[in-house]
Amino acid sequence: MPRGALAPILDQLRQEPSRTWSIIVTIYGDAIVPRGGSVWLGTLLAFFQALDIGDGVVRTAMSRLAADGWLERHKVGRNSFYRLAEKGRATFEAATRQIYTLRPPRFAGHLGLVLLSNGPERDAARAVLEAAGFGSPLPGVFVAAGVPIPDAANGVVALQATGGAEALRDLAARSWPLDAIADGYQRFIETFGPLRAALDAGAVPNEIDAMVARILLVHEYRRVVLRDPVLPAELLPADWPGCAARSLCAGLYTDLLEPSERWLDAHAINDSGAPLRRGAAVLRRFRD
Repeated sequence: MPRGALAPILDQLRQEPSRTWSIIVTIYGDAIVPRGGSVWLGTLLAFFQALDIGDGVVRTAMSRLAADGWLERHKVGRNSFYRLAEKGRATFEAATRQIYTLRPPRFAGHLGLVLLSNGPERDAARAVLEAAGFGSPLPGVFVAAGVPIPDAANGVVALQATGGAEALRDLAARSWPLDAIADGYQRFIETFGPLRAALDAGAVPNEIDAMVARILLVHEYRRVVLRDPVLPAELLPADWPGCAARSLCAGLYTDLLEPSERWLDAHAINDSGAPLRRGAAVLRRFRD
């Protein structure tokens, strides 16, 4: 695959503030966790060299993630190995479901409506609902489509919001930042469209370029999809780009998977020096 096919992707990466730590999070969730979860620091350094990101920047980001409780470090001789800490594992499990498998729920014909009380549990309930993906059209009012109210949201009143299709779409638009999410999906499509065109024209990616493209593909898609409430189609604008973005991501991921896995076969090693074994879970991504 000509390196030029990656140019729009790498250009976008360089135009933004350094997010090395965030890309590391993507690498673990997408590539390392399925192979057991622990990997030699040198594997990560080799990957970031392909992005022209220096070893010192990567080491600093790894230290930050370890200090913040996302990673655990252990040494074998002079070599450092990192694995996800418990905090990271729980977060990755939830994110993995949304990135690779989540489908919009069937529309029940109404939206769930939650009213917060004015009692001492109000702030805690608000935080729980926001974390669960509920939208909010007004202070103290939350809505959701097909999402159960979390048990931890105490002191709330649950109702149903019914009405015509246009009225419910308007309520959804006022409850979630759908315009901003749509813009994110559109930028994703514009960024990765040239790569899709190159592969369709017969380009064959080498292993490191496939690995770079795969990780940045998931990284950029994750940034959008984790903000998406994933509403039923009946509640979304007619030109909603989320479906096209998911189709693009799924197709590219499938095409990049095998050569990128070969790069991991050759470079991802555990603390005994053995290659990390492939995990079958990656084969089911975007297909379940």
